[in-house]
Amino acid sequence: MVDLGDWKEPLAPLFADDRYKRIREFLKYEYSHYTVYPDMYDIFNCFRYTPYAKVKAVLLGQDPYHNEGQAHGLCFSVKEGVPNPPSLDNMFKELKSDMGCDPPKSGDLTKWAKEGVLLLNTALTVRAHQANSHADCGWSWFTDSVIGLLSREKEHLVFLLWGGNARKKKPLIDGSKHLVLECAHPSPLSAYNGFFGCRHFSKTNDYLARNGISPIDWDLNR
Repeated sequence: MVDLGDWKEPLAPLFADDRYKRIREFLKYEYSHYTVYPDMYDIFNCFRYTPYAKVKAVLLGQDPYHNEGQAHGLCFSVKEGVPNPPSLDNMFKELKSDMGCDPPKSGDLTKWAKEGVLLLNTALTVRAHQANSHADCGWSWFTDSVIGLLSREKEHLVFLLWGGNARKKKPLIDGSKHLVLECAHPSPLSAYNGFFGCRHFSKTNDYLARNGISPIDWDLNR
């Protein structure tokens, strides 16, 4: 198991659960028989890069990118040097429109993670070239549990739910304690249906500031 820092204690009940043990058995088979993304040592990177004590926002993705070299355990993010998927380019367009931040040279969102944005996919692994291929292995139970934990134990988080898959998670979140921002997915198929112009980056910072929490530096060029 990789070092999960201060997530170790809150996640311990999940790792001890028989449902997680079944996920592990499934993954042992998948990684030994197929190409699976991300690398097994990167599966929990969203927790490694965003300490539990420092979570300010949760951005929900669906499952990891399924083409070679893209996924590294942070939703929507790609490794440095890898071309941006269209959804990520659209995110940077909205960021420019909303906050004035120029598109970065790299699509690596690790800086956001270190700023307190938990970049959580609802499924943490995927078989190469087969989107959603691990959606039913138990990850939804695991990640739903993480969302519920954050909702119960923390206050004044921002949950960014982009697209139908993410918006289904809204019932897990206590809207009296947190801000839930919903819109269309940044995919080219849906970005013009409400993602462009959503201004979720500035709305996140406005909410954090109103609650005495330092805003997120969304500019990846700094």
